[in-house]
Amino acid sequence: MNRSFSRKSHAFLPKIFFRKMSSSGAKDKPELQFPFLQDEETVATLQECKTLFILRGLPGSGKSTLARVIVDRYRDGTKMVSADAYKITPGARGDFSEEYKRLDEDLAAYCRRDVRVLVLDDTNHERERLEQLFELADQYQYQVVLVEPKTAWRLDCAQLKEKNQWQLSADELKKLKPGLEKDFLPLYFGWFLTKKSSESLRKAGQAFLEELGNHKAFKKELRHFVSGDEPREKIELVTYFGKRPPGVLHCTTKFCDYGKAAGADEYAQQDVVKKSYCKAFTLTITALFVTPKTAGARVELSEQELPLWPNDVDKLSPSDSLPRGSRAHITLGCAGDVEPVQTGIDLLEIVRQEKGGSRGEEAGDRLAILCSGVAVSSGWEDGGQSKYLGGEAPILPSAGSSLPPPQGASGWGPSANRVALWLVRTTPQLVPLGRGF
Repeated sequence: MNRSFSRKSHAFLPKIFFRKMSSSGAKDKPELQFPFLQDEETVATLQECKTLFILRGLPGSGKSTLARVIVDRYRDGTKMVSADAYKITPGARGDFSEEYKRLDEDLAAYCRRDVRVLVLDDTNHERERLEQLFELADQYQYQVVLVEPKTAWRLDCAQLKEKNQWQLSADELKKLKPGLEKDFLPLYFGWFLTKKSSESLRKAGQAFLEELGNHKAFKKELRHFVSGDEPREKIELVTYFGKRPPGVLHCTTKFCDYGKAAGADEYAQQDVVKKSYCKAFTLTITALFVTPKTAGARVELSEQELPLWPNDVDKLSPSDSLPRGSRAHITLGCAGDVEPVQTGIDLLEIVRQEKGGSRGEEAGDRLAILCSGVAVSSGWEDGGQSKYLGGEAPILPSAGSSLPPPQGASGWGPSANRVALWLVRTTPQLVPLGRGF
């Protein structure tokens, strides 16, 4: 699981204190136990993505050792940028403005070259500096992995005084410490799709909207997408949902608002969250859905993923008792004045209605229109292949993967949300759990 930091996710070789450690040797060292070093599926997934590892920590805490191990693990297509190479002494950035300018120019040049794995080795103890790096990563569509050493002495200034190669005193180290004592919480935690998976899902979503917009049975439902006397015939769903998430797609687990959201600290401190950070997981998409406000993909969480899902987000009202993970989704698009958070709310309304037993009336091979405007896909492509994913993803029918026979309008009132739901169980795809900065 990656922590994606949403913008509102060379090497210096120590001469004395650290010896080089290979990735094989890292397996026996507790301070190097990270999924992005030990888990083969995670390594393969991050190599497919464009990933920026940002090392942060006090001088002497083991950053440079860790940076070298990362470079050794990912090898080809990896570049390291170290503040030490620019003769930047840990401390206030204002004293090294020209040096940081050169460092940032070189880092941006690697980004423009689409270097797959970048490793930045610096103290990175200032929030303002991290914000600059997150913006750079966003600009070039890199996923950020924020990494801090796990060494036992990482915050012990007395020991760090002896270990840091800059010969900084304990008092000088203490001045850098406040920005590193507390976890830097992101805007949100979530699973982030690889670039290839994101492109595949975007294409699937567009094909879904195009077919849905041309479906005779659904065209009458377009009245719910317009106001007043605006002609519904002119609505193009792809254009209507033009407010789309930039970069790679993601499935949010916990919205943190940089630590200001309720329960953010508690969530981040969970052992399962810490162990899962930047680990590759498998997400299964079971449906695409549309409401007058949002278009999204429904995600079915596995037993391995559910422990990372918060306990308090699957409710529209205190009396709701929906299954854990009901809100798991990927936003594909929103109407012009709608925020992405609405996608999860719409999905919860769908799940709530499903729980009530409502199914609607059949309206074609793959589509059923419910009386409130709900369109539900209920048919499968020939040969077990999904038309909307270019025939690449085999559909895996299983319990709950297709709808029961339509049951008419029972249980659906005129005030219910109008939605279209397209079932398309795909092969699972590995995605890293990360922080959205």
